[in-house]
Amino acid sequence: MDIIFLGTSSGSPTKSRNVSGIALKKAGVRPWILIDCGEGTQHRLLHTSLSLHSLQTICITHVHGDHCYGLPGLLASAALTGRSAPLTIIGPAALQGWIAATQEATHLTLGYSLHFIDVATLTGVVAVEGVDISVLPLSHRVPSFGYEFVETGQPRKLDVDKLKADGIASGPEWGRLQRGEQVILADGRVLDGHDYLLASRAGCKVIVGGDNDTPALLAGRLGSAQVLVHEATFTQAIANKVGPGPQHSSAMAIAQFAAQASVPNLILTHFSPRYKDGGAGLTIQDIEQEARAHYHGRLFLARDLDVFHLNREGELKRIQHGPPPSRG
Repeated sequence: MDIIFLGTSSGSPTKSRNVSGIALKKAGVRPWILIDCGEGTQHRLLHTSLSLHSLQTICITHVHGDHCYGLPGLLASAALTGRSAPLTIIGPAALQGWIAATQEATHLTLGYSLHFIDVATLTGVVAVEGVDISVLPLSHRVPSFGYEFVETGQPRKLDVDKLKADGIASGPEWGRLQRGEQVILADGRVLDGHDYLLASRAGCKVIVGGDNDTPALLAGRLGSAQVLVHEATFTQAIANKVGPGPQHSSAMAIAQFAAQASVPNLILTHFSPRYKDGGAGLTIQDIEQEARAHYHGRLFLARDLDVFHLNREGELKRIQHGPPPSRG
């Protein structure tokens, strides 16, 4: 799977960070999923190869503006570019009325249909091309949710050892067997491809949390997840000064939880604008230093337009760095 960060700031943008937006897709394919859509998300998309025609689902974690104010503009742009395929939006029920009111007030006509799913009532799995989506309730000032993404449709590999043991030489027949076809060999043997296929491997699993002050709410779903993407809005010292009202996680809180849950890969995002990308005062490096003191797995602090790739072995790598951060 590939994870592309479109915005990594909380509340308001900075010179180098837009507000929340994440794209997720299976590597090598065009369809993709958008998680949150803060103001300016569609502008960030212009710096990627992602197309609004290939967007299959939008998942909104909660109704705060830094996570959804970009939605009307993105939907309008998709219409202007000629999109006709239906689009699914999973999120709080209030979004449907808000989008409808915006369409009426601004005379916005979409050339495609919207399918809304109320995240609060979703108990099963939403299956889209190549990915199963399910939700996880979290804790914030308004109802907030995380999303679990599990890769599906993994190709089964040939059992090469069995083929060799049965004296079946490598050749065109192997390709047909891998497709599950029936093959008749020159010696008259009839082979069924399904008899020579190994069990499908488990798909990649990524969990993306919305705003959340209680990381432990994710504990029951992290067992087989290779990646957790979670907010780290403050360092603990600033969180103590701000108080519990904002209901966000500190770097220490999420790092301690990820360590206890043995999460192999942790990506932190949604940083308060008070943390600069360098220079004097509070910096993003303060968040990183605090997290590394409590978590010793693969830790990444996301930057806008960073691209991460999760391979079949569960190893996460940053394969593209966003532009150098501004110090403003």
